[in-house]
Amino acid sequence: MTAANDGARRAGPVDAVVLDYGGVLTRPVRDSIAAWLETDGIEPESFSRTLKAWLSRDAEDGTPVHRLETGELTVAEFDTLLAAELRTVHGGPVDPGGLLARLFAGMRPDPAMFELAGELRDLGIRVALLSNSWGNAYPRERIDALLDPVVISGEIGPRKPLAPIYRLTLDRLGLPAHRVLFVDDAEANVLGARAVGMQALRHTDADTTRAHLADLVPGLSRRPGSAAPRS
Repeated sequence: MTAANDGARRAGPVDAVVLDYGGVLTRPVRDSIAAWLETDGIEPESFSRTLKAWLSRDAEDGTPVHRLETGELTVAEFDTLLAAELRTVHGGPVDPGGLLARLFAGMRPDPAMFELAGELRDLGIRVALLSNSWGNAYPRERIDALLDPVVISGEIGPRKPLAPIYRLTLDRLGLPAHRVLFVDDAEANVLGARAVGMQALRHTDADTTRAHLADLVPGLSRRPGSAAPRS
């Protein structure tokens, strides 16, 4: 049995929950992307084609996305490279200035997930952040007050789904991998966590993630703002 399959099979009590940011602690990133495509008049296929190529695991360390996530590219450099690959619905060029800022402009925190993180911490569960940075602004005051450690790829070098960033997070938590649940909206990142022995869950929405955690964390209610029934 592979490590990934073993991690998928095993589920048990956890001492810490590690959350991704975009798409987990926020509303779906695809909603912000869709709004940007429409507002800027971007031809959607040109973006999806570029994103697929740049997220390819066959070029693990060389694509502009990977280099942005590890801090090797600045946001301005990435904006220029991305704009060159895109076209508008009218066939014109795409303005590179502030391109990523416009792409993420519609991304909003998900109150239900922040509430869940607070409840977990109140129950004595460590709650951490592990995020691949795309140059998007993090609400640092809010996440630094709630989450510890905060691990952001662009600040430290390694990136998901490669093993070193998960191991670094575990080292900072000081916990064994099997006692930590990782939550991410990208399947590749979930599999990367399982490969190092962590429990892992692919996030789809706050209610589903809360229900999964309620099975692992004594005292956590399946409904936000409600006390769990006592046995």
